[in-house]
Amino acid sequence: MTGTGRLIRLILRRDRVVLPLWVVLLGLVPAGYVASFEGLFPTEAERIDYAQASAGNAGFVTLYGPLHGSSLGELVAWRAGFQPVLVALCALLMVVRHTRTDEEAGRTELIGAAAVGRHAQLAAALITTCAASVLLGAVVTAAMLGQGLPAAGSLAFGAEMALAGCVFAGVGAVTAQLTSSARGARTIALIVLAAAYVLRVGGDVSALGDGSLAWLSRLSPIGWVQHLFPYGVNDWWPALLALAVTVVTTGVAGLLLTRRDFGGGLLPARLGPASAPAGLGTPLGLAWRLHRGLLLGWVVGFALLGLVFGGVGGSVLDIASENSGLGEIFARLGGSEALVDSYFAGIAGIVGLIAACYAVQATLRLRDEEQTGHAEATLSTAVSRYAWAGAHLFFSLLGPAVVLAVEGVAVALAYPQGDFGEILGGTLVQLPAVWVLAALAVVAFGLLPRLSAVAWAPPALCLLILLVGQTLQLDQWLLDISPFTHTPKLPGGDLSPTPLITLTVVAAALTAVGILGVRRRNIPD
Repeated sequence: MTGTGRLIRLILRRDRVVLPLWVVLLGLVPAGYVASFEGLFPTEAERIDYAQASAGNAGFVTLYGPLHGSSLGELVAWRAGFQPVLVALCALLMVVRHTRTDEEAGRTELIGAAAVGRHAQLAAALITTCAASVLLGAVVTAAMLGQGLPAAGSLAFGAEMALAGCVFAGVGAVTAQLTSSARGARTIALIVLAAAYVLRVGGDVSALGDGSLAWLSRLSPIGWVQHLFPYGVNDWWPALLALAVTVVTTGVAGLLLTRRDFGGGLLPARLGPASAPAGLGTPLGLAWRLHRGLLLGWVVGFALLGLVFGGVGGSVLDIASENSGLGEIFARLGGSEALVDSYFAGIAGIVGLIAACYAVQATLRLRDEEQTGHAEATLSTAVSRYAWAGAHLFFSLLGPAVVLAVEGVAVALAYPQGDFGEILGGTLVQLPAVWVLAALAVVAFGLLPRLSAVAWAPPALCLLILLVGQTLQLDQWLLDISPFTHTPKLPGGDLSPTPLITLTVVAAALTAVGILGVRRRNIPD
């Protein structure tokens, strides 16, 4: 464990931008829900009506989890039900980044040449990530206390977020020992996270009916932390289970580290074919081979997301009839006056932001190729920098169009009462805004390659504006920072081509700046 302290300081130095973003952002978002519920449901009777209508809706249970109370705190904790998944995602990615990614890039070998223990890097990554998760939980607790909510519930709410991060930090540590590539480690960890979410959904939705599969949620770490039920039962037994799993996964990761070769993984690498297919002879063919798995995964995810959102749309009017305040919630998302149209317009903005995350991830694949040395090998041939970068950007710019189209079609199929063209159009008009965030990632890669991770800052800022901008009544110029503020609100709104053209031109200009930076700088840098 020698050198763990110094490695922790190194991690904090490297993540000085990204780490505070997700800790503070995810920690303060629930405070916006408090103000929203207080404004829309000021009386206890209104909150009871809303809770009764929402608790039995399968679509809302799928998105947010079970709701077992009607107090202000319980409604806020329920509305933030998807947030543990986001915390878990950030935690597992952070651990993989500072373990397997560094090992794959050769940094671990350089660090290991000094007086550093074998387990020091893994320990530093876990300690930093778990500490960040605990700090996020403390931010949530402090924010809820500042809103006048009960102390015990606020502490349980913060623990829910902190434990989600700690559990999946351990999951990321284990998967980092299984494969020889960071991409493989991330993929396995994400599959585990997706499986935990599906188990939670299956168990909680089954509990609405005969309950025959309600036990599934007890197998899910996401289900454990959500079943603390802050401000209600405040049940701490799931927290103890989550802590136990964190300890076990941490120990297993440390044990597996000693059982594998440096640079290798416990799972054997799959041998490739003896000869490459003809398609790999072009930059675009190679880019397709590298991006196809990522694209397929996002397509499947967006299809499922569209089915969920479309299914919820069919229940919006029924739930809103119990309380007119729900109509105001969806209207605040920026849609038209028609309730269902407002719902789908608001959801389109959320989906567009998620697609922007895919676009940023696909763009940053350029940096991965550069750090692993693959870019240098490719550019040593007759392939130009423009062709190499353009082949990858083909997927970061057109890939989002595919996943948005899939999501729009899935929503329209799940909600056949709506207009197919308007629902699909409301999703696709988010594309220029997605391109702007992708272009910012290109600029970061082209001009600041060592700080390419800052490309995640714009999506984080847009998420903050989307979640709490209207609730906190921010000035319009602050709302206008997000490109999604300027997209037409469809269905139900007016389709104006001017903002779409403007956003596309801005994205093209930023992309050109980034590509010019790639052309002028050293590779690798």
